[in-house]
Amino acid sequence: MQQLDSNLNSTRSQCNQVQDDLVETEKNLEESKNRSAISLLAAEEEINQLKKQLKSLQAQEDARHRNTDQRSSENRRSEPWSLEERKREQWNSLKQNADQQDTEAMSDYKKQLRNLKEEIAVLSAEKSALQGRSSRSRSPSPAPRSRSCSRSRSASPSTAVKVRRPSPNRSKLSNVARKAALLSRFSDSYSQARLDAQCLLRRCIDKAETVQRIIYIATVEAFHVAKMAFRHFKIHVRKSLTPSYVGSNDFENAVLDYVICHLDLYDSQSSVNDVIRAMNVNPKISFPPVVDFCLLSDFIQEICCIAFAMQALEPPLDIAYGADGEVFNDCKYRRSYDSDFTAPLVLYHVWPALMENDCVIMKGEAVTRRGAFWNSVRSVSRCRSRSLSPICPRSQIGLNTMSRSRSPSPIRCGLPRF
Repeated sequence: MQQLDSNLNSTRSQCNQVQDDLVETEKNLEESKNRSAISLLAAEEEINQLKKQLKSLQAQEDARHRNTDQRSSENRRSEPWSLEERKREQWNSLKQNADQQDTEAMSDYKKQLRNLKEEIAVLSAEKSALQGRSSRSRSPSPAPRSRSCSRSRSASPSTAVKVRRPSPNRSKLSNVARKAALLSRFSDSYSQARLDAQCLLRRCIDKAETVQRIIYIATVEAFHVAKMAFRHFKIHVRKSLTPSYVGSNDFENAVLDYVICHLDLYDSQSSVNDVIRAMNVNPKISFPPVVDFCLLSDFIQEICCIAFAMQALEPPLDIAYGADGEVFNDCKYRRSYDSDFTAPLVLYHVWPALMENDCVIMKGEAVTRRGAFWNSVRSVSRCRSRSLSPICPRSQIGLNTMSRSRSPSPIRCGLPRF
């Protein structure tokens, strides 16, 4: 009874702590909602001011044109024909200069209006995301699947905008809005689709490390295949648009606009088949494969679509290269909950980091353990041993391994100490 009372008190304290955290998060959501509303109002005020300035400039230009017309009519009546021709030429030149200045001013104002509209779109997306989060936090939370799922879900990467689906009118979307939508989809695939894929694989594989390695390799291969498909698609579009854009300077812009408008033409199923084919021959996963990787078709298809759309951004987004046994980089990765936080080397990667040129946009996740370098060396030696000739008998292999175990390893003797 005393133990049950202590457990009951601990659970009550945890519930109180969770309620306090919920109140704090609601306060933070309200503050961010107010900030976004204030910035939205300020942007609307700037748009109204720019519209007023544009109307005043147009009125001034109309008045100036009227004055010039009146002066030219008066000069025609008072002066001879030769002077009228000269003044007509001067007036035409002045009119051309004024028209050029007007067009330049109009283009500047249009650019400012376009930027403000993009900012308003991003702020409205933030507002809708914050409202959705506040409604979710007020609703009762569903039961957790497992302890590992809840821990890994709490460490999901956060993004600024939470947009579920991109707008159908993709040609009118700005680069900022498309980037925010893709970052949101990438974050959702980490926090939701990855966990669903883990639950599917755990039915067939008991080892959590193997499951996480399979999902990471599937993500890396999906990005590689999607980038290759984007290159082929862009080359095909460039070849098809070459006859209609001969001698024009906007050829690359036209190709990029066509690719952005026709992202739905991407054949994601063929990319999924290529990814599964590459995973079946990957030596880091158990080879021959223990499980049929067709279980991950939905997950791989989503990652391929995200990676293909990320290549259409300016600049494009890509994942960081990761190798087992490398030095842990705190700027790129975050340690998982079951890692050794004092270990300097990466045992294996759970999720890749997202990069824009050389800048990290979204951190990945990695597992660090002591002796990760020797584990990676052993895995490489195992992969090489799988390619041995099957003609050699088992007894000879056993004798060779016994004699090798008594002698010092040549790999350890040749490598320097850390």
